Amino acid sequence: MADERIFLGVKKSASGLAWRHRLSPLQDNIALAMAQTHGVSEIVARILAGRGVSLDEAQRFLDPTIRDLLPDPATLTDMEKAADRLAAAIARGERVAIFGDYDVDGACASAMVSRFLRHYDVPHEIYIPDRIFEGYGPNPDAMRELVSRGAKLVVTVDCGTNSAVAIEAARDAGAEVVVLDHHQVGGALPEAAAAIVNPNREDDLSGQGHLCAAGVVFLALVQTAKALRAKGRMPPDLMGYLDLVALATVCDVVPLKGVNRAFVVKGLVIARSMHNPGIAALARVARIGEPIAPFHFGFLIGPRINAGGRIGDAALGSRLLATDDATETEAIAAQLDTLNQERQAMEQVMLAEARAQAEAELVHGDGPAILVTESTRWHPGIVGLLASRIKDFSRRPAFAIAFDPSGRGTGSGRSVTGFDLGNLVRMAVDEGLLEKGGGHAMAAGITVERSRLGALRSFFEEAASEKIAALRAGESLKIDAALSAEGAGFALLEELEHAGPFGSGHAQPVFALPRHTVADVAPVGADGSHLRVSVRSQAGGRLQAMAFRAGGTDLGEFLRRSRGRMIHLAGGLSINHWNGQKRIQFRIQDAAEIS
Repeated sequence: MADERIFLGVKKSASGLAWRHRLSPLQDNIALAMAQTHGVSEIVARILAGRGVSLDEAQRFLDPTIRDLLPDPATLTDMEKAADRLAAAIARGERVAIFGDYDVDGACASAMVSRFLRHYDVPHEIYIPDRIFEGYGPNPDAMRELVSRGAKLVVTVDCGTNSAVAIEAARDAGAEVVVLDHHQVGGALPEAAAAIVNPNREDDLSGQGHLCAAGVVFLALVQTAKALRAKGRMPPDLMGYLDLVALATVCDVVPLKGVNRAFVVKGLVIARSMHNPGIAALARVARIGEPIAPFHFGFLIGPRINAGGRIGDAALGSRLLATDDATETEAIAAQLDTLNQERQAMEQVMLAEARAQAEAELVHGDGPAILVTESTRWHPGIVGLLASRIKDFSRRPAFAIAFDPSGRGTGSGRSVTGFDLGNLVRMAVDEGLLEKGGGHAMAAGITVERSRLGALRSFFEEAASEKIAALRAGESLKIDAALSAEGAGFALLEELEHAGPFGSGHAQPVFALPRHTVADVAPVGADGSHLRVSVRSQAGGRLQAMAFRAGGTDLGEFLRRSRGRMIHLAGGLSINHWNGQKRIQFRIQDAAEIS
């Protein structure tokens, strides 16, 4: 990219990044036309244009509706077969088992199917496998156990696509299996399944591969409701399930495009009404004192649901979201809150060890293309969080592996934009380096023997070094616009809300504060890992800022050294709710010297 697109002349920031204009010259023109044609503010127009929204798409994008964006469920391969089988089970009153994953997406998807079946008084149960003892997805023993308890139909949600042996076991025991999933396919599809609905199967031409499992389940329930309505059976209000779809969509970090965007926009409205007692109970224990936003889903509510699957009872989240019993929701929410606190304490200790390993790898030159950290002292339910933290710190794909005393390792990997980690893991399985593994572009899970770890590291380096080197060479921080401290007010945030919600595939706006003075820097948090920064513009405007997890980083050290000096800052805007008061907060992502 040409140097004229460098923002504020920053070719190398405190974090080692070039700052570039997010918008191309063509997008600058589109933004101008958008502001003039649709009457939106210049800043909203720039944000939309910079994220690929065209002039013709702008109005629909700003007001996404389920009616306009919901695809015809029947366009997904096997959808009509799946819906007809589920409708038949409901009509006959057959016992149904819901087999879900232990993360937020699996919990939400399981709860939706449970609520749908309860509307028709269909006997059913939710089964969530134990992460440590059973691992991800259906296993033969669990499937046979569900059939022995009377299940005539097993519906797998957020899993099942790659579980041929377990599905065969269910069929042989006397039950049919319907798979509702979204994960990438690794090998042949299970022939024993009655239906496999997965927009990421190779023969699915629906174009809905961006859906999370809860999104797929929502479409399946829409199609099932249609089949039941034709028989005179009135369905529940499926729009009331959109808070669960939105929660899963945000927490599974799927792209906020197409119907996903409508799911989140409309689902947030329902969540704010506290329609689901489980979400309401979690909001209370998390002390959320403002309207629920994607941030709360992703960083406060989601982690508490996940805590059950990581270090406690994996079924707690789905039970919480499926029940309307007020006493039960309060008890489960309190239990998940306690588990989340335990998880945070464990993560802090484990992260210190993982980060020390990563820093040792990076001290000589640029380090490996993919970081692999491991320990016999780590809890396997937390390795995904470690991988995510190490990925953020190193800006390259990372794995964290927990080995048991026998030398068998359970690991998770997290990737960077532009590198398909799921594909790399499937290649490693084909090479015989992993006992099993799978995932998608941005995240993957693996099982590996310690004796194969050296060979696995070598394979990762050979397969990924060229691609990762190219991605790192092109790294930059994309800036949407420049602001001053006095311009960063509530009016601007209200405008930004019109362009949201933000997340995967629709990045948070990044603004530069040119030539602002760092008035003060102070560590905050139990371990001082965050920095509170006060900044002042040349005109005297003041703004409170936070640099989260900046302690001990190059950015953190630069901010400390810059106390009393004028620098450039880059980051995003948010509202900080504290003690009943609202304050604008700038979340620092980077900083740079004035050239």
